[in-house]
Amino acid sequence: MGRSKDRNATARALDVPLDRDVFTRTLIRELAGALEDVIGLEEASGYISVVGSAIGQQINQEYRHAYQVSSLSREQVSDVLVDLKRRIQGNFFVIEESADKIVLGNTACPFAEKVVGRRSMCMMTSNVFGHIAAENLGYGKVELQKTIAEGYGECRVVVYLKPNEESERAEGREYQRRACLSSASRRPRVP
Repeated sequence: MGRSKDRNATARALDVPLDRDVFTRTLIRELAGALEDVIGLEEASGYISVVGSAIGQQINQEYRHAYQVSSLSREQVSDVLVDLKRRIQGNFFVIEESADKIVLGNTACPFAEKVVGRRSMCMMTSNVFGHIAAENLGYGKVELQKTIAEGYGECRVVVYLKPNEESERAEGREYQRRACLSSASRRPRVP
C-alpha cells in the first residue's frame, strides 16, 4: 500500500501539461483533423457547423434568460458575442458596430494553440455568432476575414446583420431564424 502511494505521488509531481481543458482542446483538434483528412475541409466544416449551431442555440437561451428578455437587441447581441468568448478564454473585442454589421477582433482563441492549422474549428465561432445574430435580429452572415487557425496572429470576424450589397459580396455563411444557408451564392441542395 505504501509503495502504491509513493508511485502515485511521484506521477502527480511530474511536470506534464495535461488537465481537462488541454485534454478537451486536444480532443476537439484531433477530431477536426481526422474529419478534415478523411472527408475534406468543407465537409468537416459542415459537421462542426452542426455542433456550433446547437451550442449557439444553448448559449442564446442562456443569455436571453439572464437578460430576462425574449429577444436580444443589437447592442446586447454585440455584448453577448464578446462576453461569451471572454468566458471561454477568448479575447474578442468590437472594432466597429452599426445597424448593418458588427466587426470583431480577437487576439486569443479559446482553443489556444490547438486551433492552428484546423480551420474547420472556426465554424464554432461562425455558427455560434451567426445563430445568435439571426435568432435575435432575424439575419446574420458571418465572414471570417482572418483567423488564428490560418496562421494569423489575430482574428477579424464580421457579423452582417442585414442583407445588403456589402454582405452579398462578403465570403461567409448566412444565417436566418432557424435556418442556415452556406453562402449568398450557394443555396442548400434540395433532394
